[in-house]
Amino acid sequence: MNQTDTEQEEENIPETAKTIDKNAKKEKKKRSKVSYAIEYAIYVALILLCIFWVPEHVLQRTVVKGESMENTLHTNESLLVEKVSYHFKQPSRYDIIVFYPYGKNGDEVPESMKDQLEIDNTASGDQEEDSELYVKRVFGLPGEKIQIIGNDIYVNDKKIDDPYAKNAMKDEDAGVASEPITLGEDEYFVLGDNREVSLDSRELGPIKEKNIAGHVVLRIWPLKKFGTP
Repeated sequence: MNQTDTEQEEENIPETAKTIDKNAKKEKKKRSKVSYAIEYAIYVALILLCIFWVPEHVLQRTVVKGESMENTLHTNESLLVEKVSYHFKQPSRYDIIVFYPYGKNGDEVPESMKDQLEIDNTASGDQEEDSELYVKRVFGLPGEKIQIIGNDIYVNDKKIDDPYAKNAMKDEDAGVASEPITLGEDEYFVLGDNREVSLDSRELGPIKEKNIAGHVVLRIWPLKKFGTP
């Protein structure tokens, strides 16, 4: 078959067939535009999810500010805080947690503590710019009786190990725990590892479960100290 025959056959294609082919191409192009729009919307949704929802409910980067957790954590170190596990189980003794000392909205500040808000014991969170976060270690769990005698911590009248303390406590450092206190079913007793400078449950009192923002699971900066704190 030569080129002339081919051209003659093309000229003999019914007009309706050409119209159908043209419509099919238009429909395909239209579907491509719709598909692109859907993919674009999905990408935007995923980006917004990572920016807003994930830090609020799943994972959040937190930066240590101050000396209250030395020698475990140091100022300007970046931590990864996960926010899922405590929905299914309670914090464990010695967990390092991030919490709102005066409530998530900052409206649970005792009058006696308002003049101490600038004490250097904080962590800054990416999502909680309006509410100060503290980072401390859990020592007392719901329902337990806590007391500090000298440099020793007692839970239900039994002395517990305290391997994380940077320095020893004095009798006057016990704060509210100088006398036995029993934690409520939603309360935790927390301490900073650097007891000399830490503002913790000795002054703040027990921490409510609703004010716990998450569990510190990883130190991500500096790289030379990357790992579980």
